[in-house]
Amino acid sequence: MGLFDFFKKKETAPEAQEALDKGLEKTKEGFFSKITKAVAGKSTIDDDVLDNLEEVLVTSDVGVSTTLKIIDRIQQRVSKDKYLSTSELNHLLRDEIQLLLAENNSNDFRQFEYGQHKPYVIMVVGVNGVGKTTTIGKLAHKLKAENLKVVLGAADTFRAAAVEQIKLWGERVGVRVVAQAMGSDPASVAYDTLQSAVANGEDVVIIDTAGRLHNKIGLMNELGKIKNVMEKVIPSAPHEILLVLDGSTGQNAFEQCKQFTEATDVNALAITKLDGTAKGGVVIGISDQFKIPVKYIGVGESMNDLQLFDKKAFVDSLFK
Repeated sequence: MGLFDFFKKKETAPEAQEALDKGLEKTKEGFFSKITKAVAGKSTIDDDVLDNLEEVLVTSDVGVSTTLKIIDRIQQRVSKDKYLSTSELNHLLRDEIQLLLAENNSNDFRQFEYGQHKPYVIMVVGVNGVGKTTTIGKLAHKLKAENLKVVLGAADTFRAAAVEQIKLWGERVGVRVVAQAMGSDPASVAYDTLQSAVANGEDVVIIDTAGRLHNKIGLMNELGKIKNVMEKVIPSAPHEILLVLDGSTGQNAFEQCKQFTEATDVNALAITKLDGTAKGGVVIGISDQFKIPVKYIGVGESMNDLQLFDKKAFVDSLFK
């Protein structure tokens, strides 16, 4: 089995679908109660309904730009058939959101080629508190379950807690952790981790980085230095720069995505804590606006609640 092929096998399982449905409950409840109010007393989809729907999407953290695209698409459908009933709105909305995500994010996770690089290097970025360390631990758990050799690099050396958390996850999952003393050079930790991964024949390296959104130039320099050092060991590394965002923060997640994508070459997103919020619409907006694949979503507390993001399954679950 190739690297990450296990996601294809497991994520379609009934238990994964059940976890997704449960994780999106709060978003669904908020979303549909708002839509019900938006169409109250209306039999057809008119301008008032579309105005109300626009407000529903914006307040569900889909984002203004993406909301306007969706409304425009529905408006075009409605103009072709003047007598579309409000009962058809959910169906229309689901179709248009799925189409939008498919068009804007053609590079889907399932189509990515893995296994060409050994070790495959993932650098994880994101601010403190978004679930970065937990995401690293859960991802390591999934990879380890498929008999892949994983090593974690504790390159967030500015917080003693960050290093300790990575070590705890390493023990819990049963994977090796490379760490140095607090205050060490993060690039040095990354270098040591990659060197030892090559020497030990490990399959995947996951490097944690400092979760500070200080000035953008500082962030850019720091992440740039880590990348440059990695390239000295493995010229193509890192193969993936994974930005972790907290879905419950709504518009703050958009701003963090903007800052990090300007600071480094983010090519994958993980959106966490979707089970604890009604702001799941943020996944739709971020996926559309930044044109970067959302690869993983966090829909619960358990080790198996980090899921591969499947656009169709996500939207279907939202409209169930």
